[in-house]
Amino acid sequence: MRKLEVITDPKVEEVFANYPDFVREKLQRLRELVIETAEEEGIQKLEETIKWGEPSFVTKNGSTLRIDWKEKTPHQYAMYFQCTSRLVDTFRLIFDQKFQYEGKRAIIFQLKQNIPVEELKACIKASLIYHKVKHLMTLGI
Repeated sequence: MRKLEVITDPKVEEVFANYPDFVREKLQRLRELVIETAEEEGIQKLEETIKWGEPSFVTKNGSTLRIDWKEKTPHQYAMYFQCTSRLVDTFRLIFDQKFQYEGKRAIIFQLKQNIPVEELKACIKASLIYHKVKHLMTLGI
């Protein structure tokens, strides 16, 4: 199996540098979970880029995954998914109350919340390989 190649747009580092200190580490942890999950799944290439001003992750067979913190909601941060996909609806079905959701587009985290890592990695995996699993009822989770 080939090692994961992560291609990072330099603007990603700029965006991370501009987050307030109190949330940067939290977002960095989400970033690490995305990369770790991609490695575990044998994904060969992960592109880190900026979409809609937010750090985003793109794979050949996946659905774009974004992370961000918004000034208007300073006590939370989020992982965003393609709202036209079945991703968040499926996460609700499988994980129910494990996460807080925003419509069909996001999992919301509170700053002081402990993240259920294994469950979140299952969500990340589904997004990273979405076009391979979208025909499955629970997206392979």
